[in-house]
Amino acid sequence: MKRILLLLALISLMAAARAQKNDKAGEPRAEVTLQTTQGKIVVELYNETPLHRDNFLAQVRRGYYDGLLFHRIIAQFMIQCGDSTSRGVAAQDFKNARGDDNYRIPAEIRFPELFHRRGSLAAARQGDHINPERKSSPYEFYIVWGKYFGPREMQAEQEKVMEREDSTRHFTYPQEVIDAYEIEGGTPHLDNEYTVFGEVVKGLDVVGQIQAAKTDSLDRPLKEIRIKKAWVSKERR
Repeated sequence: MKRILLLLALISLMAAARAQKNDKAGEPRAEVTLQTTQGKIVVELYNETPLHRDNFLAQVRRGYYDGLLFHRIIAQFMIQCGDSTSRGVAAQDFKNARGDDNYRIPAEIRFPELFHRRGSLAAARQGDHINPERKSSPYEFYIVWGKYFGPREMQAEQEKVMEREDSTRHFTYPQEVIDAYEIEGGTPHLDNEYTVFGEVVKGLDVVGQIQAAKTDSLDRPLKEIRIKKAWVSKERR
């Protein structure tokens, strides 16, 4: 019980520190509300990643995400949405065609400032073999769930990074990031690989419900889980 209370206190302190950091920057952040079939998720968009922020706001304003499936769900990992071919298609009939993924947004990877803690909003992309610059999809995004990583697990993640053949991809996890993965959870192996451009500020429990949904062998949910409506619920100004 004491450990649970301590973890809750640490999570609150880390959240407060993030909010204080944003206040010091003096730049209000935009927020987007995703009304899903499971409940509301509110995401705050980072000003540190302006290309991704502005693109996401533009897609939301034109109604792009309305009616789309969370078409890829992996428990203890993430939930993904944004393929226009999932609109009006039954969950089990969706083929993941990536029909609208026809251009890329330049990467805005800001690790270790922004990393894949639980609740992070990040942009999907194609692999390094055809996308070595790690440019992002303008449409598909994912929300991190992940799992908790203790000291041993984080040491293993660090060793994997340093064993990469391309030395330009080597990096070290700062202690602050290590602590966050132990307390909050997340997906550290995605760090420095994908652009994180926001975070869930309300409705993390809804993300938890969605990531726990039953899926088939292709990670498609067995029942339809959609964004019914998305809107900009808070402007930057």
